[in-house]
Amino acid sequence: MRAGVWRELQYLLKHKWDLCLVTLAPLFIVVLFSSMFAQGKPEHLPIAIIDQDRSNLSRSIEHHLALSSAVKIALISDSQTEVEQQLNQNKIWGYVHIPAGAEQRLVQAKDAEISIAYNQSYFSVGNTISSAMLLGTLQAMADFMGQNYLENTLPYLDVPTPNVKISPLYNPGLNYEFYLEPYMIPAILHLLLCCCVAFSVGQELKFKTAQQWLHGQTLFSALLSKNLVYILIFSIWTWLWMIWLIGIRGWFVAGHLWLILLAQILLYSAYAFISSTIVLATKNLSKTFGVIAVYGGSSLSFAGVTLPLNNAPMFTQFWAHIIPYTPYAKLQTEQWVIGSPLSSSLQPFALLVVYSVLYFALAYIFLKKCAKEILS
Repeated sequence: MRAGVWRELQYLLKHKWDLCLVTLAPLFIVVLFSSMFAQGKPEHLPIAIIDQDRSNLSRSIEHHLALSSAVKIALISDSQTEVEQQLNQNKIWGYVHIPAGAEQRLVQAKDAEISIAYNQSYFSVGNTISSAMLLGTLQAMADFMGQNYLENTLPYLDVPTPNVKISPLYNPGLNYEFYLEPYMIPAILHLLLCCCVAFSVGQELKFKTAQQWLHGQTLFSALLSKNLVYILIFSIWTWLWMIWLIGIRGWFVAGHLWLILLAQILLYSAYAFISSTIVLATKNLSKTFGVIAVYGGSSLSFAGVTLPLNNAPMFTQFWAHIIPYTPYAKLQTEQWVIGSPLSSSLQPFALLVVYSVLYFALAYIFLKKCAKEILS
């Protein structure tokens, strides 16, 4: 098995493009996404206010929106046409419309008819500014009614008012560095791993060097040693990235770090073995890359991380449960972010073990079939 590992390392040293795929490509991915999400989340997103009321209420809304770090008031106008033109040109991301008579209707306990519009075609930006504009507007209306109107209209009453405390847990600032980066790096690296393994195994078949690959080794050790090189390389890249994120950026692990590291090895093992299975079954690199693109490329979308699986169609839920990345994402969330007890993560960990063993067995079966043809 040591000979098989050494042979694969020599292959990488001799073929510069393959070496780039396991060195420069992962480095580029880590640096790119670490830089992309280092700021945390978008702030000071430009919005507009259509102020047709010109009242104390509208000034209160402007004041509260100006205090928000998420948005920046880029335009205050009484022309809805002008503001909508700015919105269509992507110069602003949304607006608050305060129609004429809004303050008068509010103090008469009528609908103030204040409306909020925002660009939801950009999902994350739309959610950020909609929350900021809604919160700022509601706070402004509450302050206006309490300080500018009721305080001057009603006699002093020492009546306690109800308070509701809202506490977002685990990532209260909705920091994208902690929300998206821990999922995107393994998702992209495991796809790159699949390509490297498929290319390595496919080259053995294409250039008819499989006999040299299998010579002096059992099929078990030959298959394991070839895949193990790439599993370890991409695991090391992932660990280096985690050192950056945890040790330097300060996103500490709330649960068990060792379980996450083991899960990463199993994740990469499962995808490496399924990649070997496909290329040994099809004996065609083009078909293999096509299957890998569908199976591995859909991991992030179907893992329930960025898009919810609740009430999803049966096929979507089925596809999500046959992808090894899904239990890994669940385990990582429980152990890195939430700090769940060890017992709650045993199920996704067991699923990763099952995927790794199953795909290794399939790869072994197809390698055994190929070996009969090669050695006969």
